[in-house]
This record gives sequence, C-alpha cells and structure tokens, in this order.
Amino acid sequence: MKKTLRPHPRLFLLFFLLTLILAACGNGTTASSNSNDNNSPVTVHLGYFPNITHAVALVGVAQGTFQKALGKNQLSTKTFNAGPDLINALLAGDIDIGYAGPNPAINGYVKSHGEALRIIAGASSGGALLIVRPEANIKSPADLSGKKIADPQIGGTQDISLRHYLQQHNLKSVDKGGTVQIVATDNSNIVTLFSQGQIDGAWVPEPYASRLVLNAHGKVFVDERTLWPNGKFVTTNVVVRKAFLDQHPTIVSEFLQAHVDTVQFINSHLDEAKKLVNEQIQKVPGGKALSQKLLDQAFSNLDITYDPLASTLYKAADSAYQLGLLGDSKPDLSHIYSLDALNSVLAAKGLQKVATS
Repeated sequence: MKKTLRPHPRLFLLFFLLTLILAACGNGTTASSNSNDNNSPVTVHLGYFPNITHAVALVGVAQGTFQKALGKNQLSTKTFNAGPDLINALLAGDIDIGYAGPNPAINGYVKSHGEALRIIAGASSGGALLIVRPEANIKSPADLSGKKIADPQIGGTQDISLRHYLQQHNLKSVDKGGTVQIVATDNSNIVTLFSQGQIDGAWVPEPYASRLVLNAHGKVFVDERTLWPNGKFVTTNVVVRKAFLDQHPTIVSEFLQAHVDTVQFINSHLDEAKKLVNEQIQKVPGGKALSQKLLDQAFSNLDITYDPLASTLYKAADSAYQLGLLGDSKPDLSHIYSLDALNSVLAAKGLQKVATS
C-alpha cells in the first residue's frame, strides 16, 4: 500500500502568507487605479443668475476664463431665477459651485446642519432696490400698508430684505397677519406686472431695478445701500458643495483664481464687461438686450468684489432669525465660510486677504 503524504503545517503557513502578500499587492493596484480615476477629467457644474449682480459669472463664462483655469476639466453651466432654487440644486448635487445671495446660502447651510455647503468668496455688493409706481402714492414706509410689493422668490435675499424692512417699520406681510401683500415671482414677470399696474412696487436686483425705473417709469423708494454702514452689503456669494470642495480642492482653487481674475477685469475694463454681460443676458431664453443707459445705471448701483463682506451676512442671518425663518434657535454659522483658498489666491497676487468677520 502506498503511503499518503500529508502537507507539512509550515507549508500551509507559507501558502497563507503568500496569499496575504498577493492580496496586498492587488489592493495596491486597485488603490492606484482609483487614484488614476481621480485624475480623470471632472465636469464642474456651475449655477448663476442672468443678473448684473452676477456679472462675475456672466463675464467669466463669456470670456472662457473659468474653462481655461479648469484645464482638462469641463465646465457645465445652468442659470436660475433666484437663490432658493439654486441652493436646492446644490443640495441635490446638480451643481457644484454657484453664485447666490446670502440668505439662500444661510438657509442651505442651516437646512443641512452645516454639512452641505461653504461660502468661498464674494461676488457683488449692493444692486438691490425697492422701486415703486408713482401712481401707488407711496411716500413713506407707512404707505406700503395695503399695497402689493413683489420680489423674486420667498426666502431669497430680496425677500428677506423686504420683510425685514417692513418689520422695522411695524408692518407685516399678509401671510404673517399683516397688511402688505408680497408677490413672489420671476424677475421678468415682475417687470410685466409693474408695467401693467398689477403690483405697486418691487424689491429687486439689477438690472431689473433699473428696468423698472427707465422702462416702466418707476421711482426709487429704497436703495438698500442706504440701510447698511458705508453702503456695503453682500448681494452675491460664491458657494460650493462641501463634498465637492473636499474631493476636488485643487479644482476649487483654480476656479477661484479665475473668479478673482474676472473681478479685476470687470473693475478695470468696465465698458467691455458691460457688453459681455449684455450678450450673456440675451442668450438666456426670453433675455432681452439692455440699453447702454440702463447698463450704466445698473452698474452704478453696485460694486463687483471678491470680498464676501462676512459681517453683513451675519446681519442678514439675524434679520432672517428675527423674522422666524431660521428655526427656534439662532443658528451657529461659525463654519459657513471656507476662505483659505481665496486668501491663497489673493496672497499670490499681492492683494489683501479677506476675513470671516
């Protein structure tokens, strides 16, 4: 009878160790593959409004500045009417970087418990006004009682500004038991309603404020700059999905480089920038060319800046909280800003850094 050979226990141990080594090598190959995947082209989804308060986005897209800065990565753009819609798209992952007002950014941050987004730069200051029809006979804040006043969207930056203004003058909107009817609708529709006499006034951003004045014979009742120290307050921020920032910090830095470059271009080549903005506004469905007079007036009502003017965002948050729009407790906004990348760009250009306070 033949003798059966039994494997020596040491051979089992050797085989086991070799298996572990091969597995580790395999995992190393997989990790390397994943790393290579991360270096493949990324599509950056950018959102903004066809408004003059979003001039940086319009000019950056028109000149190809963003795309050039992103290199092999691709830029995909989408326009919105107001901030809440843009922030909802960002929360859903449909856009990665967006230009939006302070209040929608605050709402998105609070809604996600501080997890969904970060503000990485400013884009504009000012450029929001309350325009009224002369026939409405609005001479003082008290005259707003019983009137219909429009703004772009409930919860948007102009909506909060309007509601806070009413509160400061002992007035409330109808939906809060008061006497002022707030009509939330698209900016373009506001112009139509105003011209037809179906609303008495509107708190709107540029160029719609100037359109109401020059094309619909409206009168400036409140230039929001007069309500802020030194006439400065943030109208538009640059926001980013935190997940995108964490995954692609280099891409975000490249975008901010283009953002700062575009701000500087607008401020040093204003006439050319106006033409580019006008061209971009016309490309949006229903967009109409703006006259030179309207462009000049609209741009005179705002400042283009990369400074997020953080202290004014905190004040806007206080206003929203006082209106009961941010829950029962005052939210902690201590981590809403992520400005290191912006400040690195500014330092490289020899420009003064911006602060979060």
